[in-house]
Amino acid sequence: MSATPLPTQGAPAPAAPRRLAVPEWVRSFRPGIALAGLVVAFFVVAMIVPSLLTGHDPYAVNLEETLQAPSWAHIMGTDQSGRDLYARIIYGARESLLIGLGATALGMAVAILLGVLAGLGNKWVDGIVSRGVEVMFAFPILLLALLFVAVFGPSVTTEIVAVGLGTAPGYARMVRGQVLAVRDSGYVEAARALGHPYAKVVRRHIFPNAMRPLVVVMTLGVGQSIVWASGIAFLGLGVPPPSPEWGALLNAGRNYITQAWWLEVMPGVAIVLFSLSLTTLGRHLQQRLEGGVNR
Repeated sequence: MSATPLPTQGAPAPAAPRRLAVPEWVRSFRPGIALAGLVVAFFVVAMIVPSLLTGHDPYAVNLEETLQAPSWAHIMGTDQSGRDLYARIIYGARESLLIGLGATALGMAVAILLGVLAGLGNKWVDGIVSRGVEVMFAFPILLLALLFVAVFGPSVTTEIVAVGLGTAPGYARMVRGQVLAVRDSGYVEAARALGHPYAKVVRRHIFPNAMRPLVVVMTLGVGQSIVWASGIAFLGLGVPPPSPEWGALLNAGRNYITQAWWLEVMPGVAIVLFSLSLTTLGRHLQQRLEGGVNR
C-alpha cells in the first residue's frame, strides 16, 4: 500500500477557482420593487396618454353588448351600457390619480403650515394648534369628507378638498413631531451656539431635515387618498356619471354584482394594485432615505 506523496516544500498551492463578479445592480435587484414600479408606471402612462393602452372609446354606448363577460374582444368585459370596462378603467386613471395627488398635496400643505407653526411657536401657539388638530381628529376622515361633499356637491375638486382636509390632521401631528425632534437635536443647538440667525437655522437645518421623512409619507398618502375617494364615490357622493373614475365605476357596478361580477372586481383590482404598488415603493424609499440627514 503506497502512501500519498507529500508536496515538496516551496511548491505553489493549487489556485482557488475564480468566481464570476456579480454586478452591484444584480445583487440589489428586487423583483417586488421592480413589479411595483412597472404597475405605477403603467397607470401613470394611462393618466397621461390613455390612448396608448386601449383603442376603445370609454364613453361609447353599445346596447347590443351589455354586461358581456371578459373575452378577447373585451378583456375586462362590458358594463350595463355596453362600454368597454378596460377602456373605462384606463381613462379613469386620470381622475383617480389627480384626486390622489391633489388631496395628498392639499393635506400635506395644511399639515406643514399647522405642524411648523406648532413646532416652532411658543407653548401657547403649540397648545392652540394642537387642540385644534385634536378637534379635527374627533371627526372620522370619511365622515368629514362625506359632510363636505354633501354640502358642496360631488365633483373632482370637491373630492380633492374633502379628502385633503380629512387627512391633514394626521399629517400635521407627524410634521409637528418631526419639527420638535429636529429643533432639539445637537447640530441645531450647535448652529444656534455659533451665532447663526434663527431664520437661517430654520431654513438650512430644521425645515429640510424635518421634511425629509414626509417624502415617504406623501408617497403612501396618494394611494390612501385614492382609497378614501373611492369609498366616497361608492356611497354615491363621488364624481357623477358617466365619469370613469374608479370609485364611480364601483358605485355603478354594485347594482349588477350578482350577474356581472367583473364590474366590481376589475376596478377594485386596479385600486388595490395601484395603492399596494405605491406602498411598496414608499417603504423601499423609506429604507433608502433612512439615516440620511442634511447637515
